[in-house]
Amino acid sequence: MAGTSSGIVAALTAAALGAVGFLAYQAHATAPANLGVRPAAGAPPLTAAGKAPRDRRDPTALPRGSGLGERVVYSLDDDRVWLVGETNRVQRTFRVNPGSIDPPVGTYWVTSRSSAVTGSDGVPVEHVVRFTSVAGLAIGFSAATAPRAAADPGARTGGIRETRADGDAMWDFATIGVRVVVIR
Repeated sequence: MAGTSSGIVAALTAAALGAVGFLAYQAHATAPANLGVRPAAGAPPLTAAGKAPRDRRDPTALPRGSGLGERVVYSLDDDRVWLVGETNRVQRTFRVNPGSIDPPVGTYWVTSRSSAVTGSDGVPVEHVVRFTSVAGLAIGFSAATAPRAAADPGARTGGIRETRADGDAMWDFATIGVRVVVIR
């Protein structure tokens, strides 16, 4: 009987260590990259009400105050996306066509992806990268696989459309858990 109880204790200990390890990994994977990092001098922090500062000489430059580390930065006002690597270098930037519903300014994480589906506007899309929802409508990036017909102006759509080449780049970059920072 002593051998059985020691086996049970060993199994419970192993299970507990596995659970703690999994929780530690999950906390690390979802922690903001700039946690505990002070903003650079002269770079005001991004606020929900304000617009991230822009470089007037280079309108495609990554806005200051959009965070640190690997992330997708999406500007609602500029209809532009930046794919930013771990070292804060822009790997790609491109214009997008937003849906009729914008996500609120803030920080999100990629929660799901689909290689091919039909968008909320009825258009076949590929490389769907979702990061939030608004009033039950999924919000994410995607590329139309067919020419888009005239959209119904009253339709509620959450798809942020990219070209197919930009959609390929987003698909390769924005895997589950990658941060998405939405700015004005």
